[in-house]
Parts: sequence; C-alpha cells; structure tokens
Amino acid sequence: MVQVVPGGCHRVAGTVEDVVERYFLPLPDDRLAERLVRCVIGLAACGVGISMFFAADLGVAPWDVLHVGLAEVTGLPVGIVLEIVSLLVLLLWLPLRERWGLGTMLNALEIGLVVLAVVDQLPRTDALIGRVAYMLGGLVVMGAGTGIYINAGLGSGPRDGLMLACARRGISVRRGRTTIELVVLIVGLALGGPIGIGTAVFAFGIGPMVHFFLPRTRLRNDSLVLVAVR
Repeated sequence: MVQVVPGGCHRVAGTVEDVVERYFLPLPDDRLAERLVRCVIGLAACGVGISMFFAADLGVAPWDVLHVGLAEVTGLPVGIVLEIVSLLVLLLWLPLRERWGLGTMLNALEIGLVVLAVVDQLPRTDALIGRVAYMLGGLVVMGAGTGIYINAGLGSGPRDGLMLACARRGISVRRGRTTIELVVLIVGLALGGPIGIGTAVFAFGIGPMVHFFLPRTRLRNDSLVLVAVR
C-alpha cells in the first residue's frame, strides 16, 4: 500500500521499522551486558550437554534423530540438515507470532560450534555407569543451560520458541516440550534415524528439567516475563 505524504512524495506503508518491530525482539535496556553473558553461557551449556549425550553413546536426542534421518534420506551432511531444519522451524514462528531475538541468532550459531569444539575432547568409557553418568549429566546441563539462556531475555532458539509458544497458550513447559520431542522422534524414526535409551531419557526428561530450571535461573527482579511456568 502506498501513502501520500506532504510535499507530494510517496512511501510504502509498512516501513522497515514496522517489520523489525513485528518480527524481532528489541534489545532490553535493563542489564544488557549481563543478559548477553548469561545467554552465551547458557548456550554453551546446551552445547556441552549435547556433547555429553554423544559421549554416552546410548542414543541421541530426538531432534538429532530427525537430523540424522533426514541426512540419510537426502544425502546431505547432518550439519546442513540441522541448519535447514532450524530455518524451517523459525518460519513456523510467524503464524505463532513468536519474534526473533539476538539470542535466537546466537543459538543457531553457538551451540553447533561448542559441540564441534567439545564432543571429541570428552573422554570416552566403555563402563556402563560412566556412560549413564554422561547421559544423565548431559540432561541436567542441557536443562540448566536452556533455562539460563531463555531467562537472559534475548529471545529463545528456534526449537525452544515452539515450547514457549505452547506455554503462552496455556500448555505447561513440561508438557509442551515433551510433546514436541515425541513428535520429532516419531518423524525421525520413520526416516531411519538412530535411537537408544538416551533418546527416551531426553524425550521424557528434558521437559521436566527445563520446567525445573526456568524459575530458578531468572535474573533477580527481572521485569521481562517470558513465560509463566506451571
């Protein structure tokens, strides 16, 4: 739509500022530096948690089952598939009215880099107790990291945005996250992705773990209420 402005000039209704306001979160004025540090730390923890699941070798997370399955079907590298899936998930945000933030972009970049740097550095063990410790430790670290970076208030990652969209519509974080993980797992299995006991532990455990850490990792006296935890 074109509007006439004083002086006979024309401009297109719906300026760049309008688009930015509609689809992107503004940077908060309150403790921006602290929020950025917390976001980076939380995302790094997520990358370490994912790496611990790989080190356990007891099954990968449902999203990774999907990524591997799609890679098998398309012949594309898993890393490329992960980026494509992230983009498609972000597109799902549009009808859900979720807005992208700085944390959303950091999520797409940082976690993969942390996994790349850490996964081959973790010592491996054939002892079952050690592998189970990696798996359970990875779940806790992943849950804590998710709570920390979401509460930084800089925007959630592509996949966690779906969880938060559910919470805004009256579905608990625990139920929403678990449901999403199960749907992704079923699709990944249908495509031939690998599973193990660790896959089930992550699918059923990450929702309650994030539910536990979200209220415990908020900034003190934070005015940014991103999600009501039930």
